[in-house]
Amino acid sequence: MTESLKLLNPGPVTLTARVRAAMTRPDLCHREPEFEALQFEIRDGLTRVYPEAAATHTAVLLTGSGTSAVETMVGSLVPRSGRAVVAVNGFYGERIAAMLELQGKTALHARSPFDRPIDLNAVARLLGEEQGVTHVIAVHHETTTGRLNDLAALGALCRERRVPLLVDAVSSFGGEPIEFADWNLEAVASVANKCLHGAPGVAFVLARKDRLAEGASGATSLYLDLFRHDAEQQKRSTAFTQAVPACQALSEALRELNEGGGWRARHRHYRALSERVFRGLAALGVQPLLDIEEPSSSVLTSYRLPAGCAYPPLHDALKRAGFVIYAGQGALAATIFRIAVMGDLSMADIERLLGAIEHHLVAREMSPHVAGATAAT
Repeated sequence: MTESLKLLNPGPVTLTARVRAAMTRPDLCHREPEFEALQFEIRDGLTRVYPEAAATHTAVLLTGSGTSAVETMVGSLVPRSGRAVVAVNGFYGERIAAMLELQGKTALHARSPFDRPIDLNAVARLLGEEQGVTHVIAVHHETTTGRLNDLAALGALCRERRVPLLVDAVSSFGGEPIEFADWNLEAVASVANKCLHGAPGVAFVLARKDRLAEGASGATSLYLDLFRHDAEQQKRSTAFTQAVPACQALSEALRELNEGGGWRARHRHYRALSERVFRGLAALGVQPLLDIEEPSSSVLTSYRLPAGCAYPPLHDALKRAGFVIYAGQGALAATIFRIAVMGDLSMADIERLLGAIEHHLVAREMSPHVAGATAAT
């Protein structure tokens, strides 16, 4: 196995040398002015990834995974007596519904099969039939399948019905278009170690300033209370200990993102890499999970395992070649694999990856075991 693996899983990502080096800077105490300045810089930088957000939204930092940011967002912004319509077409939509239920709140499921888009008609029906709905909640990039959900249509519906939209943008923030005004976004939740190319440990919520100013938290958790974190950070303090080295890495990653042309340039880079993987695997007879002619998401695409090709041998062969891919989840675990293109990854890396996949598939076909099985059929 090579020492410098390229991570093709949907986070954490392969860090650039400068982001990794940022974590070796001198230690900081999270209660000292130096960290206060760093935290302010990051919060300001996050709101400017999508410049339109800076006027209406503020960034609140958390120490945790992307899931912690999503749970903080829905737990704090959906009232304790709240009723939220959750658009579900993957494991992460299911996870949001489970969060609400554990918080004692009502999750109204607008379900679709995992290989289908969000069911807008189901969302509209629930908004029309159910009383007291306070929010609609959706996953932007559902990495269960690699589908980029149509939040423009969902957001238009929310705007028409005057219901705010909460979005899990964990695997899209910094790599896909997000329209804060047009989608009627009250808040989005995300994390440092995906499209922003930071290190694991820092998550965040971008929430509307006017909603945070209301101060009415629906949180059922002491730690996962967005309003508590925001109140302290507005005073240039922090409610709890932050992941200081990961914050230093995120600060550097945001500078790198800006120097590289911002999210639009990163989106174009991801799109080029994903399309090359898509075409390269099609030439090898490997088909996408979704019924698509080009990748839905620029960030990640799911592929069907070829007949007779199990995931563990494919994973292990690619790891020996220097790449880490990702399995499917649940019922999809035995039938698909996923390839993400975030992080320090070049087109040359993709060409090496395609070569390694081709080598494994050809070697599998040539092996006596497979040849014997083929002859027997």
